[in-house]
Amino acid sequence: MLKLLGARQLGGRDISQVLRVLETDPVAACMVAARVQQSGLDPRVLQGEMWSRGGPAESLCFAGANLIPLLGGTDDLRAFADRASRFPRMCSSLVGRAELTLPLWDVLESEWGSPREIRSEQPLLALDARPRVRPDPHVRQVRMGEIDAYLPAAIAMFIEEVGVDPRAGDGGHSYRRRVANLISSGRAWARFEDGRVVYKAEVGSMSAAVGQIQGVWVDPARRGEGLGAAGTAAVAQAVMARGRVASLYVNSYNERARRAYARVGFTQVATFATVLLD
Repeated sequence: MLKLLGARQLGGRDISQVLRVLETDPVAACMVAARVQQSGLDPRVLQGEMWSRGGPAESLCFAGANLIPLLGGTDDLRAFADRASRFPRMCSSLVGRAELTLPLWDVLESEWGSPREIRSEQPLLALDARPRVRPDPHVRQVRMGEIDAYLPAAIAMFIEEVGVDPRAGDGGHSYRRRVANLISSGRAWARFEDGRVVYKAEVGSMSAAVGQIQGVWVDPARRGEGLGAAGTAAVAQAVMARGRVASLYVNSYNERARRAYARVGFTQVATFATVLLD
């Protein structure tokens, strides 16, 4: 009986139900929806697994580099935690709606130990109308030949945002490949001045309905000039030009960023939480 109540891995026959569930919460589910819409549910292509207890319409969780609970009640979250703790931990963080992510972590903490950081309140924002500030006309897609100029800004953003150096471990080869993939797919944006990046952002996930902006960064020497608001308006406008809602999430304590996004016209649609693991 206990086995029957546990979380199971979903497969190809579940794809239509999974997509329907993801479509009901398009902004919060963007990261996962983008993967499933492109790759289906084959774990090798998806680079993760989709889990459910009882069926996708009742509970849903993505397990990959991030553990992302998408739907479920207390018993479902316990089942996800049980399955996640059976094997060596593969994820570097838990992220998603706060009302799902934090209770899931409460169950997992006894198995996985103390986190590096818990960001319990991250407003999830969306914009589906014309930006309220003029988009920066100098913000454009980064070209592959500009990766060496773009990479220092990307590394600085990562250290500032995540608290670790993405070059640790392999000298930065993996992170460079990740950035190169974003550039080659047209999802890295920047404003260059004299060959240096003064504003950057990426569209980290692009589902059929939503484009999620990430990695927003302004050169510290240029902060307070409005580059963040105007630059993000330019990226959001590009996302919406492709028929998507523009979205991002921000730490609640980052008041400068929150004011900038409010000026652009972003409004809160949910609250995310992130648990960063060592």
